Amino acid sequence: MNLPNALTLLRILLTIVFLILMNQNFVYLKVIGLLCFFIASITDFLDGYIARRYNLITSFGKIMDPIADKFLTLSAFFIFFIEGLMPLWMLIIIFVRELGITLFRLVAARKGLVLAAEKLGKYKTVLQAVVIHIIIIYVLFKQMPSMCNKIACNASYWPQLIFWMLLIVVIWTVFSGIKVLINKLGGKDV
Repeated sequence: MNLPNALTLLRILLTIVFLILMNQNFVYLKVIGLLCFFIASITDFLDGYIARRYNLITSFGKIMDPIADKFLTLSAFFIFFIEGLMPLWMLIIIFVRELGITLFRLVAARKGLVLAAEKLGKYKTVLQAVVIHIIIIYVLFKQMPSMCNKIACNASYWPQLIFWMLLIVVIWTVFSGIKVLINKLGGKDV
C-alpha cells in the first residue's frame, strides 16, 4: 500500500459518506457532503500526480483509480436523478458507458494488460466534476431560502441550464468512451 493507492481508497470511503450525507434532510449535512465530494475530487488529481511524480504507479492504482472515479461521479448523478434534476435516460447512458469501459479494462487486465486512463477520459472526469459541483451547490442554495433569493436560484432558467450542462457531460462521456474503444481495439494509445 502506497500513498496514491491510499488516496484512491479514501476517495471510495468519501463517496460513501457523500452518498449518505446528500440523502439527509438537513442542509448542513449536505454541505458536509459537498465538502466530501470536493475532497474526493482532489484525491483524484493527487493520487495520479503523486504516483507519476514519485514513480509509485501500481497495477492496483491503474485499475482502482478509474473505478473510484466512476463510483464518485455515478453516485452524484444518481443523486441528481433522485432529486429530479437528471432524466433517467442520461443516467443510463453515463452508467452504461462507465460500466462498459470498466469491464473492458477488467477483461484487458485478465489478459495481462493494464489500461490506464487516457487524456480524453481525464478531461471527461474534470468536466463531470465541475458540472457536479455546480449542481450540488445549486441544490444546497435551493434549500436555503435566504441564499436562494440572492442568487435567483428559483429562476426558470436553472432547470434548462442544468439540463444543458448534463447533456454536454453525456455527449463528452459517450465520445470519450468511443474514443477509448477505437484507440485500444486499434492497438493505438492516446
